[in-house]
Amino acid sequence: MNKLIVLFVIPLFFIHCSDKPQAYQSMDRIPVIYPDYTAITIPPNIAPLNFIIREKGTKFYVKIYGMTADTIRIGSSSGIISIAQKSWSTLLEKNTDKPLFIDIYSKTDGGWIKYQTVKNKIAAEPIDGYLTYRLIEPQFSFYKVLGIYQRNLQNFDEKPVLMNKFTGNNCMNCHEFCNNDASNFLMHLRGGPTSSTLIVHNGVVKKVNTGTSFSRAGAYPSWHPSGDLIAFSSNTLSLFFHSKGEIRDVMDKKSDLIVYLIDQNKIISSKAIANPDYLETFPAWSPDGKYLYFCRTDKFESFLDSTGTDLAFDKIRYDLVRVTFDRASLTFSEPEMIINSKETGKSILMPRVSPDGKYVLFCMVEYGNFPIYRPDSDLYILDIATGEYRNLTQINTDRTESFHTFSHESKWFVVSSKRETGLCSRPYFSYLSPEGNPSKPFLMPQKDPEFYKTFIKNYNRPELSKNPINISLQKLADTAYGTTLQAELDPKLAEGEKAIHDDGEFYQVPQ
Repeated sequence: MNKLIVLFVIPLFFIHCSDKPQAYQSMDRIPVIYPDYTAITIPPNIAPLNFIIREKGTKFYVKIYGMTADTIRIGSSSGIISIAQKSWSTLLEKNTDKPLFIDIYSKTDGGWIKYQTVKNKIAAEPIDGYLTYRLIEPQFSFYKVLGIYQRNLQNFDEKPVLMNKFTGNNCMNCHEFCNNDASNFLMHLRGGPTSSTLIVHNGVVKKVNTGTSFSRAGAYPSWHPSGDLIAFSSNTLSLFFHSKGEIRDVMDKKSDLIVYLIDQNKIISSKAIANPDYLETFPAWSPDGKYLYFCRTDKFESFLDSTGTDLAFDKIRYDLVRVTFDRASLTFSEPEMIINSKETGKSILMPRVSPDGKYVLFCMVEYGNFPIYRPDSDLYILDIATGEYRNLTQINTDRTESFHTFSHESKWFVVSSKRETGLCSRPYFSYLSPEGNPSKPFLMPQKDPEFYKTFIKNYNRPELSKNPINISLQKLADTAYGTTLQAELDPKLAEGEKAIHDDGEFYQVPQ
């Protein structure tokens, strides 16, 4: 019986000796490649940096090598360079804390051209191996299909943590880990029968309503390093529109901070973090648990005119403050001003403290509390010891930078940036030197280097973790439809404090 043999033609080809550039002209510049993986520092455990050569040519030849004898050689007729995982991992492992070189050649009618060698650096320190993010369409009115996903940064594996088609097509957001450990994490579900906070604590997942008569349900969480407390902000957010530029904007009418005691299922707070004269938001614990950083501004009514109808929204600017926290008595000190918006002329948002306790990364914008809608949102760094802060010019562009988090050893951080198109946010990674200087950021690699050109979704709140989430999607979905555990209000608040917020369901504006 005759057999039919089918041959497939693959764009990438193996280089025979006769195909290698034997003679070439040298070009006095580095080649244009996408993504821009040039002059960067990379972790020794990152997935292959596949790229496209954006130069003219009918054939291309690439040599990737370090200080050892190991060399990766790739030929391509399309300019797409796909690197074998095993060869790449071996090369990085043998050249840790050493340079990484890339030689690129293109063949044109005039013969072979060799571009200047691309010189990168392989850091000594690995990055946390997993990145969790929300994928959502950039247009706020089309957010009905979304989910939380986790990517293995050491390869190209991605898995859904939970998608909203399993939770009633509601909004889900604000996922976060405790100490970069995926054994303890949470996420919010907003709207419908599954509306709640899903908390995974020591391997047990439960559905909690953190809303009480004192405040609405919490958002923007921050785990205390002890693992048994979570700080939240309780916000009343409203979406409004401008007539030109980035038309979307968000205002916060009422907000305060609360703390959820997991084992006691109790909500506590204090006038230090829930003062009716201020709007408090974006809590962030220090790694020793002794300080709670957050952002605050004057109460919403102070920005209204005498008639109560005209809002000076462009005057709303947040300060960075912190309080000390006594774990034994569960009490807070009076707030301490860290950075005053009156001095900066900008609004300070989204603080994240480095796990080594040296730095605070934060955003600054011209006004308001929602940097992801602000093209002027830039990333800044505060040296906690000296109190000095500066613009991270190595990171920032004329488009939005926001949503940042550290790797657990403080050597790496990720930032969500809209630098490519101004429309979709993408995760970029940077190495932070001991002096607090970041390296040139690089885009999260994909198996197909053209992936981002057609993938029209935002990567929101990228969070790094040392390990993968081991709670199944089915378990999370089942819990979302299960019994809700109602958080109890601290009797001191219930007896002595008036409810700060009106009753009603909290709505998190889609990002």
